[in-house]
Amino acid sequence: MLAASLAVFAGCAVIAADGRAGPAERAVFHAVNGLPGWLYRPMLAAQYLGVLAMPLVVAAGALVWRRWRLAAALVLVVPCKLVLERVAKLLVQRQRPGTTVPDAILRGVPRHGLSFTSGHAIITFAIAGLLVLVLPRRWGALAVALAVCNGLARVYLGAHNPLDVVGGAAIGLAIAAVLDMILDVARNRGRPLWQHVPAREKRGPPRR
Repeated sequence: MLAASLAVFAGCAVIAADGRAGPAERAVFHAVNGLPGWLYRPMLAAQYLGVLAMPLVVAAGALVWRRWRLAAALVLVVPCKLVLERVAKLLVQRQRPGTTVPDAILRGVPRHGLSFTSGHAIITFAIAGLLVLVLPRRWGALAVALAVCNGLARVYLGAHNPLDVVGGAAIGLAIAAVLDMILDVARNRGRPLWQHVPAREKRGPPRR
């Protein structure tokens, strides 16, 4: 997952490096940004899944279910996001769709400012990547679906171009992969959060 995420981010960065949105990216942007106005409230709600406090909220839930490794990883998502988002914006200095895409519809978002990558996408996909490592498949799929909805919402509102979101998602998944390698978040993969992990299972099989 780490290798694939880095490759996707590199591809997005190369394409967006000239500061413009190409014809294909503009077409995708207009397809999402031009969706009906009645979607505004659901999309507005979906974008809040990517606020900086969200990993801490999910970490608090992980603590309730005694998933210490998951909680620690979620807390570390915040500083990782802040650092890597700044690095990405230094590498690719592209403006928001209000400047780079003709006829962009802006729904309560800034017209100017560096756009690559989406910080919201970094957060939601980092959370989803970590939850996929520990939750049963159907709940992990839900976490990924919510992250995708968040990315669509940022494009719909006019805050980001599509590659900003894809690049941010790649960074988020890379963060999840690295934190798993460090903290072994996936140790209890597939076990429901509410299912207590026996002490013997935590320690591993007895020695002979």
